Amino acid sequence: MPELKWIKSSYSEASANNCVEMATAGPLIALRDSKHPELQWATVSRKAWTEFAGALGSGRLHTEP
Repeated sequence: MPELKWIKSSYSEASANNCVEMATAGPLIALRDSKHPELQWATVSRKAWTEFAGALGSGRLHTEP
């Protein structure tokens, strides 16, 4: 697999403990914990990621503060 270009979430702060990074990996979206980039990452389909992000953005999913 070619080297991935990781992008940190715009909701992540420099000093925060909840940092998520994503990268495109062909037809998939790769997700990882930016605090531990050496660990394995998860992949989801672009469709699943789009549906998840849309549900989160529209308030259909709730996050804990």
